[in-house]
Parts: sequence; structure tokens; C-alpha cells
Amino acid sequence: MSPVVKLNESLSLIETERCSIKTLHANDVSDVGSLYVNHEVRKYLGGPRQEVAISTLLDEMLAPTDNSYYWVVREKKTDRFIGLVSLDPHHDGVNMEVSYQFLPEWWGKGFATEVVQVIIDSALNILNLGTIVAETQTANEPSCRLLEKLGMKLEKTVYRFGAEQAIYVIKST
Repeated sequence: MSPVVKLNESLSLIETERCSIKTLHANDVSDVGSLYVNHEVRKYLGGPRQEVAISTLLDEMLAPTDNSYYWVVREKKTDRFIGLVSLDPHHDGVNMEVSYQFLPEWWGKGFATEVVQVIIDSALNILNLGTIVAETQTANEPSCRLLEKLGMKLEKTVYRFGAEQAIYVIKST
């Protein structure tokens, strides 16, 4: 099923059938901060962050570099906060990486699939990026399944951040 998508040219607003995906703004900081202290969300992301680290990270996300994008995901009908999705340089220094964090109450309902798919499509077709990567712990089986469902292929595994990581890749056709 292809999502119904509306984009503006700057990618500051992307809409799918169920979600509004908007550039991160200062009024989103509290919602986004809730992801970084949530033990379930952070289980495969190095654990919850300290408040000082979260504050620094959010400041950086509010003033991104030209090649970084941070979007807040909200349910269209209710404007309830769902999560955060980003596109920024990967650790390899070559490719752009799609990353995502969603609150647990939204897991298993197709929201991540809907949102990450439209971000990948936008990166490949609007930003004209040739390759997008995603990195997740191999132990995070739901995330691995999501990336495979979206057409990403496991390229390699590496040991980083104290755990085995799976590096997934999708290329423009």
C-alpha cells in the first residue's frame, strides 16, 4: 500500500494518510525529550540519556546543518505526538542515515512503516540521494524486520556502541 503523501519543497511538512511529519521546532522539545528518557524506546539505543545530554542534543537538532533533517511525527486526527524521524550523516561519513524513535503505544500499528517509507522515498526522489542507510542493533528484531519490509537490504554487521549493529542499505533505482 503506497501512502498518500503531500510534501512541500523544503520538506518541512510531509503528510501521510495518518501522520503529519513536521520539522522539529522549539515547542516540540518536551515531546521529543520524552523519547530520550523512555527505557523501552532507548533499549537498543544505548539506554536513556541524562538531561544535560538531551538538552545539548535538542539544541543541535533545532539548528541542524544543511544536510540534517529532524521531523516530529504526530497523528493527524488528534495531533498526538508519535515520535521522531531523522535523516543525517551516517557514521561512515559517506551516506545519509534514516533514524527513528516512536513511543511504545504507537508500536505495531504501522506508523513506523508509513513514516519511514515516506522519508526514504523523499530522500531518494526529492533530495536525489543515491543511497540511504539505517543502523540498528541486530538484537532489535522488530527494527530489522521494519527495514527489510521497506526494501532495505542487510549490507553488513559491525560492532559499535557495545553491541552488534546491522547496517541496512537502499539505493535509488
